[in-house]
Amino acid sequence: MPGLLSPPHLSIVVLPFANLGGDPAQDYFVDGVTESLTTDLSRITGSFVIARNTAFTFKGKAVDVKQVGRELNVRYVLGGSVQRADKRLRVNVKLIDARTGNHLWAERFDKPVADLFDMQDEIISRIANTLRAQLVAAEATRAERTLHPDAMDLEFQGRAYLYKGVAPEHLTQARGFFERALELDPRNVEAMVGMATVDATVGALAMTDDGTARFAAAESASIRALSLAPNHALAHLTLGCVQMFTKRADQGIGEFEQTLALDRNFANAHALIGFAKYFLGRAEETEIHVQEAFRLSPRDTLASRWLAWIGFAKMQLNRDAEAVDWLRRCLDANRNYSVVHFCLAAALARLGALDQARVAVQAGMTLDPNFNIRRFRAFAVSDHPTYLAGRERIYEGMRLAGVPQG
Repeated sequence: MPGLLSPPHLSIVVLPFANLGGDPAQDYFVDGVTESLTTDLSRITGSFVIARNTAFTFKGKAVDVKQVGRELNVRYVLGGSVQRADKRLRVNVKLIDARTGNHLWAERFDKPVADLFDMQDEIISRIANTLRAQLVAAEATRAERTLHPDAMDLEFQGRAYLYKGVAPEHLTQARGFFERALELDPRNVEAMVGMATVDATVGALAMTDDGTARFAAAESASIRALSLAPNHALAHLTLGCVQMFTKRADQGIGEFEQTLALDRNFANAHALIGFAKYFLGRAEETEIHVQEAFRLSPRDTLASRWLAWIGFAKMQLNRDAEAVDWLRRCLDANRNYSVVHFCLAAALARLGALDQARVAVQAGMTLDPNFNIRRFRAFAVSDHPTYLAGRERIYEGMRLAGVPQG
């Protein structure tokens, strides 16, 4: 009997959404939402999603979530409803712990009625992107209560720390969990990609003097992961990040496009294409790609980074006042992004707001006491003249703001 087995990690069933309007003509749309969510959740690496045909046996029935969890041997149940009123469509979604029956997350999506197919696509992408973070958080919380965590428990805890932000202590904690996971299972692809993400992030944010070695380690881990799982979307994305930060932005864009071919709703891949174009001196194109990421995942855990990338692009375009606005929006969302404090300081200094610039420097130094202009200069990751000219303006702004030379 399945119920005698422990439910797999990230195991979930998407129950048929309820058609609250009662209009039979809306059934095709409501069922489409359920089917598309089932497909998209199955793309989350490590997930175990009950097939559509089984899930639809519960359509129109009153269900006991705990019983469903036992029958299907899953940890989570996703359910919801769709209601059309006048010219608006409302979709309610709830994620439930199948063991306890507790609601872990609930959200409501309201959209003006337009093309139903386009609406379905956007709603599904938003739900799926939000659920990635919610499910990782749920698995990490569960793992914290486990006396003898396995490699996947540790990997989820590491990922949860990555979602908290890019402060050095969060990256250190994440690395520790990924290392422990690989000790238990040297072929754990998720932990390999997690290690690659940590190394690439430390290098990209100029948090160390051995950036070259960190990028090399991240590239090696990404390639190793892809040798074991060639269609691993996040591994392609991580490899693309390494290439982007090692003067191969064109190749990086190719990896981000491959990520989207494997997972069309991977919002961060859209944003990264925009960021890569910044390195290629095409900052005027950055914002449109990042806005597409926001369309797919407006409350994404990485949204603060995306705001920063638009800010960097504005600095390259010599629009410092606009850059200040975007960089402040980034820090309002997540104050743990150390390099943004320093870039904000540079933009403020160039605008003559030296007192505000010094406050931004102090905030950055609190997060990363070892930051200096010399290290930041060493991480110029493109030879494009437009990019380099923009960097020079940032160095000068940092100097005016009082960032240590190093």
